[in-house]
Amino acid sequence: MNLNQVNVPSLDLEKSIPFYEKLGLTLIVKSLPHYARFECPDGGSTFSIHLTDKLPKGEGIYVYFECDDLDERVEKLKKEGVQFDQDPVDQKWLWREARLKDLDGNQLILFYAGENRLNPPWRINDAD
Repeated sequence: MNLNQVNVPSLDLEKSIPFYEKLGLTLIVKSLPHYARFECPDGGSTFSIHLTDKLPKGEGIYVYFECDDLDERVEKLKKEGVQFDQDPVDQKWLWREARLKDLDGNQLILFYAGENRLNPPWRINDAD
């Protein structure tokens, strides 16, 4: 099994599509006003937005996008007007993360984890 697709809600796809293109995703399906799908630049996975009348309450959805060039990418996006809630910072779980919200308030985390994403020092091994 492999996670291929994540789909998040949006109140206005016409506004959301350019936002995600600015982040670096490539639009591959544009079925307005209800649906849009993007291809991630690395790894072959896809990301979609779908039209909704109401957004989730509470903390909502968190989506993580891994970037080998995290610090450079964040600086480039900030120069293009993208607002970040948190600049890149090293986390105790050994990932470096920057946080922002999309136009609908979905929490996006751009991060770099390298080897620690799949093999953190506390990973459960088959022998455990």
